[in-house]
Amino acid sequence: MKQSQATQTRKALVASLIGSSIEYYDYLLFGTMASLVFNRLFFPTLDSFAGLLLAYASFGIPYFFRPLGGILFSHIGDRMGRKKTLVLTLALMGASTVLIGCLPDYATIGIWAPCLLILLRLIQGIGIGGEWGGALLLAVEYSPKNRRGFGGSVPMMGSAVGMLLGTVTVSIVGLLPEQQFLAWGWRVPFLLSVVLVFVGLWIRRGLEETPDFQQIKESGSISRFPLGEALRHHRMELLLTVGVKLVESAPFYIFATFIISYATGQLHMDKVSVLNAVTLGTLFSAFVIPAAGMLADKVGKKRIFIVGTSGIILFAFPYFQLLSYQSVFTLTLATVLGMGLWGVVTAVMGTLVSDMFGARVRYTGISVGYQVGAALAGGMAPLIATALIHSFAGSWIPVGLFLIVIGAISLISAVFVPNPIPPVYSTNDRI
Repeated sequence: MKQSQATQTRKALVASLIGSSIEYYDYLLFGTMASLVFNRLFFPTLDSFAGLLLAYASFGIPYFFRPLGGILFSHIGDRMGRKKTLVLTLALMGASTVLIGCLPDYATIGIWAPCLLILLRLIQGIGIGGEWGGALLLAVEYSPKNRRGFGGSVPMMGSAVGMLLGTVTVSIVGLLPEQQFLAWGWRVPFLLSVVLVFVGLWIRRGLEETPDFQQIKESGSISRFPLGEALRHHRMELLLTVGVKLVESAPFYIFATFIISYATGQLHMDKVSVLNAVTLGTLFSAFVIPAAGMLADKVGKKRIFIVGTSGIILFAFPYFQLLSYQSVFTLTLATVLGMGLWGVVTAVMGTLVSDMFGARVRYTGISVGYQVGAALAGGMAPLIATALIHSFAGSWIPVGLFLIVIGAISLISAVFVPNPIPPVYSTNDRI
C-alpha cells in the first residue's frame, strides 16, 4: 500500500537524521580517539607531538578523498536516484567504522596497523563524500517549499546527535582504568555503530524516491553527465558552496575535536571534564539547529547564515581567552557558546547552497562543493591548529586568527549567494 506524502516526509526526515548522525558519530569518534589513543597505539615509535600530528593527519587526510566520493555517489544520485545511493553510502561508512574497532595495534602487526587504519579512513571518506548530499536532499526535497529551512536543518542535527552519542560513549568507556581503556575500551564505541547502521538501512529501504527526482525522471530530463553540466553551468555556485562550507567545517573541529587535545595537553585539564564540556556544547547545538532552521523559514536562510558566521568571527578570540583561565566553568561556557554559534551556521548551510542548483544536478553540485570545502578546512583543522600552537610557543592567537580568516571567506561567499531562485537550464528542470 502506498504511503501518504506526510508519512514519507516524516520517514525521510528520520532517515536523513540517522545517516548524518552515523557520519558524525564515526568521524568525531575517530577525532577523539586520534587525540587519546591512536597516537599511542598506532604511532608509538614517535615522540608525543609527532605521534599526535600523525594521528590527526590520519583523521584529516581522508577529507581529500571525500570529493571523490561526492563525485562518484552524486553521479549515481542524480542519474539513478537518491535512495539507492544512500543505502550504499551508509553500508560503506558502517562497515569501515566497525572494522576500525577490530584493528590490531602496532605492537601486534607493526607498520600494517597504521596502514590499515588509514585505509579504512579513506574508505570512510569516500562513503561520507556521497552521504551528506543525499541525506540533505532526502530531507529538503520531501519538505514543502515553505518548510525547507526546517527540513534542511534536520540532517544537520545529525552532526550534533552523532557527536553527542560519540562523546557520551567515549565518556563512559573513559571511566575505565587507563590500562583497560587502551587495551579494549576504546574499541567499544566503534563496534556499537553497527546498531545505528542497521536501523538506518531498515528505514531507508522503505522509502520511495524524492518528489523532485521523480518529477525529473518522469519528464525524461535526467542529466547524462551531472558533473560536466555542473561545471559548465554552475561554476560560480560551486565556488560559493566551497566558500560557505569553510565556516561550517573548521570551527566545528576546533570546538569539538582540537579542544580535547589542547585542553588536556596544553592546559593540563582533566579528560573527563573536557569531554563533558563538549557533550554539553553538543547538546545545546542540537536545540539551536532546528530552532535556527524554523527561524530561517520566516526571515531567510541567508540572513541567518550571515548572523551565525559574524558571531563566530567575533567569538574567535574570546573563545580562547575563556579557555586560558583553565577553569571547568569557563571551558564549558566557551564550548557551549561556540557550538551554539556553529549550530546557527550549520542549520541553514545545506539549504542555502541547495537552492542554487536545479534538481538535475543538485546532488552533484552540493556534494562536490561541500566536500571540497570540507577537505580544505575540515579534517585538517585540528592538525593546523596543533601545528600553530606548537610553532608559536603555545600561543592561541594564531589559531584565533585562523578562525577569523575562515569566517571572513565564508561571510564574503554568503553575500554573493543569490536569493533564492535556482538557475534553470531546461524547462523540464523546473521544480
